[in-house]
Amino acid sequence: MSGPAALPIPVVMPASKAVFWLIGTALIALMVYYFIGVDQGAYSVFGKDMHIHEFVHDSRHFLGFPCH
Repeated sequence: MSGPAALPIPVVMPASKAVFWLIGTALIALMVYYFIGVDQGAYSVFGKDMHIHEFVHDSRHFLGFPCH
């Protein structure tokens, strides 16, 4: 014999808070996309600094972004 199954309780979030989380998530995703997929040092928002490019260099190739 087993007892009654526990039903999951849905998380209720107001629409204004959901919009805040969606916009925040989209901005973070765009920043990650820029730093991994677009930033190549030559036209970087940080000038000719190659630190970010070199830090994510292997992940660029793994994800299929060209950089050479």
